Formats: sequence, structure tokens, C-alpha cells
Amino acid sequence: MRKMSIRTLILILSIIIGLVAGIAASVLKIFAHKIRVLIIESFTNPSDYLLYFGLPIMGVLLAVVFMNTAIREKVGAGVSSVLFSISKKKGVIKPHKMYSAVIGSALTVGFGGSVGLEAPVVSTGAAIGSNIARVFRLSHRYVILLIGCGASGAIAAIFNAPIAGVIFALEVLMLDLTTASLVPLLLASVTGTITAKLLMGESILFSFEITDKFQVGDTPFYLLLGLACGLISVYFSRMEMFIEGKLGRLKNSYVKVVLGGLLLGALIYLFPPLFGEGYASIKSLLYGQSNELLDNSRFVLWEGSTGFLLLFVFTLIFVKVIAAALTIGSGGIGGIFAPSLFVGAMTGFFFSKSVNTLQSFFHISESNFTLVGMAGLAAGVLHAPLTAMFLIAELTSGYQLIVPLMITASIAYMTSKSFDTHSIYTKKLAKKGQLLTHHKDKAVLTLMSLKDVIEKDFLRVRPNLTLGELVKMVARSKRNIFPVVNKEGQLLGIVLLDDIREIMFNADLYDEITVEQIMNAPAGLLQDTYNMEQVMAVFTETGAWNLPVVSKGKYLGFVSKSKMFSNYRKLLIQFSDD
Repeated sequence: MRKMSIRTLILILSIIIGLVAGIAASVLKIFAHKIRVLIIESFTNPSDYLLYFGLPIMGVLLAVVFMNTAIREKVGAGVSSVLFSISKKKGVIKPHKMYSAVIGSALTVGFGGSVGLEAPVVSTGAAIGSNIARVFRLSHRYVILLIGCGASGAIAAIFNAPIAGVIFALEVLMLDLTTASLVPLLLASVTGTITAKLLMGESILFSFEITDKFQVGDTPFYLLLGLACGLISVYFSRMEMFIEGKLGRLKNSYVKVVLGGLLLGALIYLFPPLFGEGYASIKSLLYGQSNELLDNSRFVLWEGSTGFLLLFVFTLIFVKVIAAALTIGSGGIGGIFAPSLFVGAMTGFFFSKSVNTLQSFFHISESNFTLVGMAGLAAGVLHAPLTAMFLIAELTSGYQLIVPLMITASIAYMTSKSFDTHSIYTKKLAKKGQLLTHHKDKAVLTLMSLKDVIEKDFLRVRPNLTLGELVKMVARSKRNIFPVVNKEGQLLGIVLLDDIREIMFNADLYDEITVEQIMNAPAGLLQDTYNMEQVMAVFTETGAWNLPVVSKGKYLGFVSKSKMFSNYRKLLIQFSDD
């Protein structure tokens, strides 16, 4: 380290992080895949499919027991927890997250939990980057960059999509695009992809070869599909947060497992395609074997009916969201990336199949619309149109569908954003002012903390203090503001040096005037719970240069504009330095 430049070190570390993230993604994918294969292959009699009801509960229960006993801490909500660590914890992610999410999500998804492995592997990759950065005692901005390297390497590895991995880090994790950040992200992403290919081969990775060319005449249908994907994205986000919120009110983790697990098991028993990530069902649609969706279900007798198939797929669009939310809300570990792709595939297939069924004048490609629907839902739910576009392009080993992908993803994104300003990952963080964004001013404010700018070297005075006693304190003080507090420490008012300047040398008034008579109410109050955007808003509204900070009425100190701007400038230089 002493002999190499910091940039060279970062490039070397980005390759190491990509390698480790690729190994973690491979282990997770193989582990979950092996569990699922062993379970599915054990189904020999029709009655065995009753296990669809019980297995997901077992997986969630194992994940909860593992977290409660081995880790004794919640893993966190995948990508949202990474964003929170970047915004409010200076990129510090606990070491156990380098492996805990892998084990928990493999158990959850392997036993049929209706979620994806992408968010846990992003969390794992980010934790790898964070902890390697801390081992080398790197500065804050390099910690954030290496977190991005871990995330991009993980996404690239699990999807075999290196470009999508880089764009994910820039678009979802809100990293700034600079030359200094782009090269490490590229190296980590490529390394993760190569590692996963060497370890997993092509059998487990999801891929599809496009056979139908894009027809310009289909453009209006892609526009309509984008609108449909955008509206369904809004339903997806709101329903997922609603169900998780309801289950989150239950304090006992095992009560959550039982309640959520029973509902989840019932849904999967009725709709077997909800079992696990759902990529097998997506492949069935892409290869023209849509009737396989009804296999092992209670509706297998209607396998030849196009009308019933459409009704079944339409139902899957809406119940997959519920199943995913029940899995996560009941304590399972997984993400909503795969469910969004599943719902998008079902939406695209339903749309194209309906068009082809209702008329015979022309035919639109069902496989192409299935693929484009995946991008549309991902763009709408994640608010990441570029990630969605390049992911599907890379999964199909080409850019033949780049035009419809651009059309549908952008329409879906704009439609979703018109209803919800923030994505499913960022909505809760944004409400609390804990979200780092591409807006440098807001990003720096998010990185700042009120407690870091509170000044406490102000002499406190009591309300019954005489003017003479106050003058003596003025002589000792280095500040020109005096907070007036009672015995309980509650702030009653303030005395400014300007308030007493005309009378402080009049000795005849020293015993006649008390602090209570000359104190004034402050121009505004800052609560200790305020984030820095709220602090700035109070300063702007009042025009004050110094404002007191209180906690439930008790005086803590003052915040000055000069101290705040000084800290702001230091962070801005650090944040913007290339």
C-alpha cells in the first residue's frame, strides 16, 4: 500500500471484491437450486404436491431460527439496507452480512419462498466491499465506491449481465458516474461474471435466445404494454408495502411465520408457479410451453383451454406480489427483483396472447412481449429503466429488442413515477430524509448529522440571575449568546449581547434587572430529531444565524450557520473529489 497509489489500490481491490462477490452469488444460486431440485425430484405421487403448502413455511421458519439464534439480528431489507448504510452509516455494514443473507435466502427460496436471490446477493456483495474497504482504512468515498463494486459484481454474477451490474450500482445505489468510479465498477462486474460462469456454467444461469425479430408495426402495442406495466408497478409497490406493514406490526417473529406462512402456503398450493423465484415458469412462456404453468395445479384439467390459461396468468400477475410480500413479511429473506421480473413476464405474455387470441389479422411475438414485459415491470418497480433494459438485453445475448425495451421501460418508468416519486427501495428512506441521491446538495446534507454540528460552549444562565451577575458571565464567555434554562434544563429563552449592550455598563441597574426581564424567545427551535434538510429549512424560514437545539424541551446547544457551512464544504469537497 505504501508503494502504490490509491487509485491502483482501488483497482486491485475492485477485482478482489468482484471475485468474492461472484463466489458468493454462485454459492447462493447453487445452494438454493440444489435444495429446490431435491425437493421437486422427491415428488412422485400426486398427493406429494400437498407439500407445496408446507415447504415454504419450513423454509421461512429455518431462516428465522437461523437469524434469531446464530446472528441474533435482522438481516435488513436487502437493497434498502444498503442504501441506508451508504446514507446514514458512512458505508459501514456489519461483517455477518457477508454470509448471513446467503444462508437465510437460500433456505427461504430453496424451500419455495416466493422471492428472489438478487437483493440478498446485492446485500452480500455490498457487505464484502464495505468490510474490505474498512480493513484497508479507506476514506468514506472509497468505502462507498467499493460497496458499489460489491453490488455490481453480485448482480453481474447472478444474471450473467456485466453491463447491467454497473448500471445497477449507478442507477439504484445512486453512485455518481465519474471516470474514477466507472473503471473499478467495470472491473468488479466483469470479474463477478467470469467467476460465476466458471463456477455455475450455463445450466443454472437464466438466458434465452431471441428467435423473433422486432417488427416496427408492433410499436403501438409496446407503448400500451409500457402503460400497463407502469400501472401494475404501482400496484406491486403499494401492495407489497401494505402487506409487509401489516405483518410488521406483529411483535413475535414466530407468530409472523405461522400467519404469513400459512397464507403463503395456501397461495402456492393453488398456484404452483409461485413456488420459488419463478424463472422456470418464465422459461415455459418463452419457449412456447405456457400450458406447463398449469402442471401440478388443481386446474390441470383445463390445460388445453386458452381462455382459462389467460385467466390463470392474469391471476398470477396479482397474487405473485402478495406471495412475495408474505414471504418477506413473515420473516423470509429475499428480494423483489425476481418477483418483478416474474410479474412482468406474465404481463407481457397475457397482453400478447390476448391480442393474438382476439384477432387473426396479424400476430405479435409472445416471447418478445414476455421479455419486454420483464423490463417494463422492473423499470416501474425499481425506478431503474436503464438497468431493466440492459439486463434483458444481456439475458438474451443481443440487442435485437433494444428499441421495444427502450419504449416499454421508459413508458413504464414514467407512469410509475407519476404515482410514486420514489421506488420501492427508497420510499421509506426518503420519508425519513435518509436517502442519498444524485443531487449533490441533498446528498451532502444527507451525509451530515445534526449532532455533528451542535456547539455546546455557551454559558447557561438562570432566569432569576441579576444583570450584574450576567455581566460577570459575559466577561468570562467567548460567545455572545446566553441560553436561559431552568433547574430542569428546559430552554426558557435566550439573551443576546446586543440586548444588554446599552445597559450593561449602568451599575445602578445591576440589582434591579433580572435575566427573565430581558430574555427573548429564539427565532426558531431545532429538535434533535431533525435531519439536515429540516434544519436548513428552519434557518431559511427564520433568517437566523444561530438556533438552539432542544430535546423534548431540554436545551442541548446551538447550531450556527458558519459551523454548518464549514462542515458542508468539507463534505462537498470529499464527495465531489475525483
